[in-house]
Amino acid sequence: MAADSTRQSCPRHPTGYGPQWNALLAETGWWHSFEMPDGTVIRGVCEVQGLKDRLAQFPIPEDLRGKRVLDVGAWDGWFSFELERRGAEVTAIDNWDNPRFHQMHAMLGSKVDYRVMDVYDVSPETVGRFDIVLFMGVLYHLKHPMLALENICSVTTELAAIDSYVLPGDLDAQAKPVLEFYESDEFEGNVDNWVAPNLACLMAMCRTAGFARVEPAQILAYGAGLSCFRQWPAEVSAKSPVPELLGVIHNRNGGINFTTKRDQYLTAYVKALPATELNRTNVEPSVGPYGVYPVCVKRLSEDTWMVNFMLPPGLAPGWHEARIRIHNGPPSRESFRIAVAVPLPDAIPVIEAVRDAATWKIGELDLSKGDALAIWASGLPENADMANVRAFLNGQPCTTLFAGAGDEHSSRQVNVRVPSGTAEGPADLTLRVGASPHSGVVGVRLLEKM
Repeated sequence: MAADSTRQSCPRHPTGYGPQWNALLAETGWWHSFEMPDGTVIRGVCEVQGLKDRLAQFPIPEDLRGKRVLDVGAWDGWFSFELERRGAEVTAIDNWDNPRFHQMHAMLGSKVDYRVMDVYDVSPETVGRFDIVLFMGVLYHLKHPMLALENICSVTTELAAIDSYVLPGDLDAQAKPVLEFYESDEFEGNVDNWVAPNLACLMAMCRTAGFARVEPAQILAYGAGLSCFRQWPAEVSAKSPVPELLGVIHNRNGGINFTTKRDQYLTAYVKALPATELNRTNVEPSVGPYGVYPVCVKRLSEDTWMVNFMLPPGLAPGWHEARIRIHNGPPSRESFRIAVAVPLPDAIPVIEAVRDAATWKIGELDLSKGDALAIWASGLPENADMANVRAFLNGQPCTTLFAGAGDEHSSRQVNVRVPSGTAEGPADLTLRVGASPHSGVVGVRLLEKM
């Protein structure tokens, strides 16, 4: 069905336009308009120029050969087919099987991989990873927008182009983040319009979902586009100081093992020049290939800081290097390895030596001077850590204080605190990793408290 290509482009989501759009959709049968290879135009609710303008707000190259693109909420598929035209390998998903997509797919001879899939099912395991992800006009239709954004982040390797309705008149990126929730059909008379963020909230949600950089693209009266990047800028400023990374651990259990199945965070300890003031806007953590925006930066002493940040979504299983840099500066010379979705192998450790952690005497613990033992053990797997290595004294669990790095071929130090109320005398010490069997028994003599 041909249409006048000079027709005004429809605004994205302005309040009050719902009935008008629904009437146009009923009239034309198409949401997107299409300009066919022979020059004819298929009329839809949103005209071709408006769709081109909407896509042009994002830094998406004209030449996409060699790139993989995911279009989430593809509807009739204009964006999918446009990026395929630019040379990309495109996967398009929607939560219903749109016959108009199939119709245009056939008319264009397209090779776009079209799947009926909910955004809540998107993950690297279900769809793979993509250089560019389009998530346009979908967020406000979702009851669980943060979960959707995290899923989108997990499959994005470079850029996610995200746009959404935003609360009109609340377009200050520095304002207090606000999200309105609609229980029924208060928004445009549609029961599938659940939320409306202001601009500050939309940006904060994207950062919280795991994107390193969130930059406004086009801001309209009722909508906003955001370019969401997985990496920090590639350029390096020699003017920025180089921090010293002192350590990186799991923020809850102090270990180095992480899972992709839950929301998990890291704690890094950073040393910087006393005159350097660190904050959430200039500290740039990264794990493996991805940067991530910090949730907390706190000074611990004159030159030491604590930085908390999310485990970046979408990391492949394996070992990854964690680093910190300051405002486009060189990364820390030090890096710390963490294990992501690395199974803990069966291992029976061998206790090679036990010392009093205070007096350093072999085979004994002077309870009058402290309650900690230093154990040296071999046979510990590489991802043995504070959370999965346990010592037992006469069958009672000790508290693990420290587990040194290394592999199964090296001797590693494990410090533990003996149970409260431990009596003097001979005691049996064993060591265990995860659910594996205990080590052999080593005798320890506990000296009486004075």
